[in-house]
Amino acid sequence: MIENNPSNVSSAFEMLLEEVEAEIDFVNGVGAKAFEGRDYDKAKEALERSGTLTAFRDRVAALRKEWEEMAAAAERDEDEDTRAQRRNLGKLRKGVRTPESAYYQPILQVLDQMGGSGKVADVLERVGQMMKPVLKKVDYDPLASGPDNPRWRNAAQWARNSMIRDGLLKGDSPRGVWEISDKGRAALKEPK
Repeated sequence: MIENNPSNVSSAFEMLLEEVEAEIDFVNGVGAKAFEGRDYDKAKEALERSGTLTAFRDRVAALRKEWEEMAAAAERDEDEDTRAQRRNLGKLRKGVRTPESAYYQPILQVLDQMGGSGKVADVLERVGQMMKPVLKKVDYDPLASGPDNPRWRNAAQWARNSMIRDGLLKGDSPRGVWEISDKGRAALKEPK
């Protein structure tokens, strides 16, 4: 098997599906408000958009399933040397980069300072400034998948997904906005 770690692709599909699902929820909310306000044209438009997004989500879910089947078949067919090479492709040794968990408190603090929510670019800019004393040289290296994207930004975005899963950030925020949850505010008050 030639590609990098298949679990990275599975994680990317999962992130995409979460974002599409959030967009569907947002459009459904817009449609419900329009319907309540008797703006039936806007409600119909939202319903059509939601249908398009739902069909897209279903296609992405089918692609994810196809990927998982391909990866499982390839993994069954490869020898141990190939498996070991693939595990090491593009990956740093454990402990070389700043761990994802190190981003949690800075993200929560920045969002709290911003009044509870902020645009992704603004949040990441402030998190980067706050974490300068912590980040390592390797954290500033560009990723092979995105030469304009330093490793620390990617790690912070993965941290955001974990924080949503842990309930520290809201998963239903508008696209391009990160928002702290009540649980996240409570975690800020806990002693370090």
